[in-house]
Amino acid sequence: MASEKYLAIDLGASSGRAIVGILENGKITLEEMHRFENGPTERGTSLYWNAESLFGEIKEGIRKSLARYPDIRSMGIDTWGVDYVIVKPDGSFAREPYNYRDSRTDNIPEEVFRTVPEAELYSRTGMQLMQINTLFQLVAHRKQHPEDFAEGNIMLMIPDALSYLFSGDRTCEYTESSTSHMLNAVTREWDFVTLDKLGFSRSFFPKITPPSTIVGKLKPELAQELGIPRIDICKVGSHDTASAVASVPAPDDRKWVYTSCGTWALFGAELDAPVLTEEARKAGFTNEGGLNGKIRFLTNIIGMWLAQELRADWAKRDGEKKPWSVIDKMAMECEGLRFIINPNEREFLSPGDMAGKIRRFCERTGQGTPDDAETIRCVYDSLGLCFRAKLEQLSELSGNAYDCLNIVGGGSNADVLMRIATDICNVKVIAGPVEATATGNILSQAMAAGSVKDLAAAREIVKASFTPKIYTPRAVDRAPYDAAYAKFRELAG
Repeated sequence: MASEKYLAIDLGASSGRAIVGILENGKITLEEMHRFENGPTERGTSLYWNAESLFGEIKEGIRKSLARYPDIRSMGIDTWGVDYVIVKPDGSFAREPYNYRDSRTDNIPEEVFRTVPEAELYSRTGMQLMQINTLFQLVAHRKQHPEDFAEGNIMLMIPDALSYLFSGDRTCEYTESSTSHMLNAVTREWDFVTLDKLGFSRSFFPKITPPSTIVGKLKPELAQELGIPRIDICKVGSHDTASAVASVPAPDDRKWVYTSCGTWALFGAELDAPVLTEEARKAGFTNEGGLNGKIRFLTNIIGMWLAQELRADWAKRDGEKKPWSVIDKMAMECEGLRFIINPNEREFLSPGDMAGKIRRFCERTGQGTPDDAETIRCVYDSLGLCFRAKLEQLSELSGNAYDCLNIVGGGSNADVLMRIATDICNVKVIAGPVEATATGNILSQAMAAGSVKDLAAAREIVKASFTPKIYTPRAVDRAPYDAAYAKFRELAG
């Protein structure tokens, strides 16, 4: 394969990056060209994303990348799920996009279920119940700002809205749309049965585009402004987890599950068809879209957000940010399995005072009061115990026995968490690649260009390009782990 270059714009809930991927001789190398902060903006009592700032930072990332590599073929944007923008006929945004942590969706799911019962909704969409999902956001949005739903306005998911700013394309990409709670999991089109009942106009929802699709070229005025060629704009696996899962170095000789571990930990298996059973609904599993027509059957776990918020709390208190190496050392040197939380408790979803929230959870459940080191160890232990619970549920729901856990994304860099997860789950853990999302984004573009045949071929490139870290369970007394797991199950209800 001759050298080919692609640009991944990878936006997370706390930072964004422009990363160039170079494909050559069956391998991929990555080069970070631009990095910037991202996060919620508070205006009044609401949380938003700063779309203007994101647009400017992405432009800077594109400019830097093309200045160094003028022969980049295309660019693709991936982001977190569920958030959206409403676009007016003149192309302007009705307002800044809401951040999914905004509290306006409190009690909205219960309101929706009075019109469309929860079990009925799951039977079509296959979506895990989370109040942050786009469906509930739109219902809350319409109550506050009905004028935003005027005829001619359309909804674009966040990566689609950003892609629109660069290309003019007004379609919604499948993997991102599948996080909305508004897609039929079987037909993979909008679930108009539900949307009609809730009174939404069908014209509000644009055409669904599959991942790995070229949707246009960079707008002429932007190419002129940035002094670069009009490169192709590609819809990749626009949901960051879809791109991350595409780069899992899946073993050929065993049944595997994945965890895309970042702010959220997305834990699941790759299937050919959705699982829409009542058992799957009650277990909190969701059916989201993947590359090559795959279904990501997974559950959302509040992940490294807990550790990130603890670090922010301590920085506010101490006046400086502790390095992650220091935080991991704190966790490793204190007694494990002493304090346990359920990471998915609603109180841990919102920002601020995470140390206090964890302390109060431990106190009211009779565990005592953890200090700083015990608090971070509590987070890592609790995530490991949650992984074990989800591994058991996944095996039951899919009918498969899994003996390998692939952990990709930034969390795979946390050596202490990887060791704890290995010991608690008692399975082999393959950690890496760290830049899984950008890697999957780039390989999706290469698939659109015809340079990589399919998902299986993409994963062979991943295996040839990165050396993951392997963690093997130790031969230890399982009794303490089993006792902690029983306690976790009790706390998690």
